[in-house]
Amino acid sequence: MPHTRRRSYETGHRPKFLVVVDGTPECERAARFAARRVARTGAILTMLAVINPPDAFEWLGVGDVMQAEAEAEAAQTLESAAARARAAAGVEPERVTRIGSPEEEILKLIDEDADVSYLVLAAGAGKEGPGPLVSNVAGKAASTYPVPVIIVPGSLTDEEIDAIAG
Repeated sequence: MPHTRRRSYETGHRPKFLVVVDGTPECERAARFAARRVARTGAILTMLAVINPPDAFEWLGVGDVMQAEAEAEAAQTLESAAARARAAAGVEPERVTRIGSPEEEILKLIDEDADVSYLVLAAGAGKEGPGPLVSNVAGKAASTYPVPVIIVPGSLTDEEIDAIAG
């Protein structure tokens, strides 16, 4: 499937670093790295939260309530991540919330926004492995992504990230 042509460096456009925000410790590593790179390069930081769709069998409005609660939680998670980006690098990120599977929604957002230049993820530092998003994106689909995928080691400290990100 052909992807939208990137326009990040054309007149009237700026490159964007896309970070998936899910409240995990490794997500904080990716967000800090991206915020520091954005501040250093004059790019834009876009933070994406993805909500699982409600179960098709929910009844009597329970699905709507669950959906509203998930949206409120995603907004809070995005605001917390945005506050950390402001504190770490003085940048104000764009915030996007989507409903669906993370892998599909990441690709849709990249396809819809020709300025997205990089997808920044962080690998988990625990025994469980790098995490499902990194495993799915970097392992199975990396060759099909229309932008470079940057994977930040989840074990890096703030100081280590700052030293390499700018």
